[in-house]
Amino acid sequence: MISDRKLEHLLICKNYDVEFKNKTTGFEDIELIHNALPEIDKNDIDLSTSVFGKKLDSPLFITAITGGHPSSKEINEQLAIVAEENNIALGVGSQRAACEHPELEDTYSVVRDNAPDCLLIGNIGAPQLNLANKAVEILDADILAIHLNPLQESIQPEGDLDARGYLDLISKITDAVDIPVMAKETGCGISGDTARQLADAGVSFIDIEGAGGTSWAAVETYRAEDRYYGELFWDWGIPTAISTAEVVNNVDIPVISSGGIRSGLEAAKAIALGADSVGMALPFLKKSISHEELTQFIHKFNDSLRIAMFLVGANNIEELKQSKLVVRGKTREWLNERGINTKNYSRR
Repeated sequence: MISDRKLEHLLICKNYDVEFKNKTTGFEDIELIHNALPEIDKNDIDLSTSVFGKKLDSPLFITAITGGHPSSKEINEQLAIVAEENNIALGVGSQRAACEHPELEDTYSVVRDNAPDCLLIGNIGAPQLNLANKAVEILDADILAIHLNPLQESIQPEGDLDARGYLDLISKITDAVDIPVMAKETGCGISGDTARQLADAGVSFIDIEGAGGTSWAAVETYRAEDRYYGELFWDWGIPTAISTAEVVNNVDIPVISSGGIRSGLEAAKAIALGADSVGMALPFLKKSISHEELTQFIHKFNDSLRIAMFLVGANNIEELKQSKLVVRGKTREWLNERGINTKNYSRR
């Protein structure tokens, strides 16, 4: 049953090491240029950003985590409370379980109940065109995410391996719902080529979810009887920093950089690469669901982002997006091979 699988995913992510082993996000190759004369007041730095008409106090998104099992209701409730209090965006896990089993709807609707003004992101898979409007209704969502997870499906014992027609289905979903649609990967990143296809299909927002954070091959490895394939593809994917640069250099729609981002400093690097917002999921799940701990984590993220902005002399997110940076090592090598001139970042 889908609900049982959701519980297994939740427990594995919370209690096991599910992060990439030998592949990093690539942000260690990104160096922001220090400004010894920032000429700004750190206390006046504005972290706010606007997403489809909603003003948020920070570019931080709590990206898709859970839902679809009674055990996830309390987690979603606590995340909704802190998201509302801090005026940041929140996404939920795949809503297929609730769409097909009405008794599970409250594991998602609890989010809007506790976050009436929050920017909320629903979540379905590309094949679930018939569930799109139901998913929006259950959550009263502002954005509907379509998750792309071919690696997870490849390793998952009950995976769907027929990906034919997905792009057409995505286009139909964008037509079927009355809210913006976001495409999101689940830990393997999105290339510039794929980003262009998604934009052409009518997608309004891309969450890259690159490699270097949670590996869903790892998650499914813990569930599989035969661990060979999961171990082999554990580190598959496009590193987050690279995916961010590829996507922002190929499409002109808002981009969330996520996948292994763990601090405001890494977030600053992602935004300087061109991302509009940044997302995190696993760090929130690894925390206890105490209100105090979640709130403190958000405050530390925001303050570390503000410090990074102070050190480059950026008063706001738009100025941070224009900050100079140097791309080094494997990240530079990859981007140059893909036709992206990394000198453009250092000579802004």
